[in-house]
Amino acid sequence: MPTKRCYYEVLGIARNSDDTVIKASYRKLVLQYHPDRNAHDPEAEVRFKEVQEAYEVLREPAKRQRYDRYGHAGLSDGPLGPGDGGDAMSDLVSEFFGGIFGGGGGGRRGGRDVRVELTLDLEEAYRGGRKSVNIPRKEKCGDCSGSGAKPGTKVIKCKQCGGQGVILQGQGFFRIQRTCPYCSGRGQTIPDPCVSCQGVGQREVSLPLEINIPAGVENGMRSRVQGYGETPAGGGAAGDLHVFFHVLDHPFFQRDGRDLACEVPITFSQAALGAEVLVPTLAGKPVPLRVQPGQQSGDQIRIPGWGIPEIGSGRVGDLIVVIRLETPRNLTKRQEELFRELSGLEEAEVSPQRRSFLDRIKDFFTGGEGEVAQPAPETEGKKKRGAK
Repeated sequence: MPTKRCYYEVLGIARNSDDTVIKASYRKLVLQYHPDRNAHDPEAEVRFKEVQEAYEVLREPAKRQRYDRYGHAGLSDGPLGPGDGGDAMSDLVSEFFGGIFGGGGGGRRGGRDVRVELTLDLEEAYRGGRKSVNIPRKEKCGDCSGSGAKPGTKVIKCKQCGGQGVILQGQGFFRIQRTCPYCSGRGQTIPDPCVSCQGVGQREVSLPLEINIPAGVENGMRSRVQGYGETPAGGGAAGDLHVFFHVLDHPFFQRDGRDLACEVPITFSQAALGAEVLVPTLAGKPVPLRVQPGQQSGDQIRIPGWGIPEIGSGRVGDLIVVIRLETPRNLTKRQEELFRELSGLEEAEVSPQRRSFLDRIKDFFTGGEGEVAQPAPETEGKKKRGAK
């Protein structure tokens, strides 16, 4: 049996590479060695399977840890784990690249997958629900039933390749098989193309569809809807729809996983005396927050259960309120009088903490002895130079 290569060597990465590097290398190599790009190249097919196997192990933390410790022997159940197989990897490739190869992995051909971006505000991501979108995709032409030929006419076998879709070029040992340029590899030609689809067998349509939005969806997440991709002209299963969620930033709330954070301004009197303020929430109703006497600007107060729901677990995060002390800009005459009165009280009744600070300032300027510090006396040499 041939010896298996190191999975890190297969992907061309270092052993300490993170998930981002692993994924980027996998995408590059699977595109390079995909069978649809390397028809009749056995070496590329071997490399393609090797890359898939390496990625399936290194993408899973538990499998990667076993592999790092025991090597290939630590994967006795196989690199895909018990019960996994080729279909799982085919789905993985399709999931990564949105069906750009029209079915992936060789074998049965289906319709291409379709990708759509769904933009949500934070309130929609918090609530979840359903949203209507129009899906651009290609469907089988109804006039020609996907054949591409004008109704009443037929598709004929390509005379150049004999219906094989490929032709051989060269002589003797050096013969190269290439895609037939006359039928583009289809093995058939259409003497009288369908007017509706111009002989393609498919037409562009816009399909209205309601997309399910799970409560708590995060920016960058995606959902796969089977059977809502393109329908192939020659028959076969329809592709899938991949919905990529894009959640907009919010002007008031900042999201950190399940938690939300916001800044709430309070006045000097509220900070000094304590108060109850109302804090907005994504649920649409404010919640009361108790500000303690002496609350400082920058303090954080956590309100449990008013964050974002977590998909799958049902747990809800917290709302973290950051206190910001608001300095008044335009004072009334009475307010100015009160602040001046307060300022006078602060000068007269210095707290122990403030007195300690003032004492340290006084020591700094007086040299620590209660007297003004004097400059160091000049040396005899400096006096003489100064006299000159």
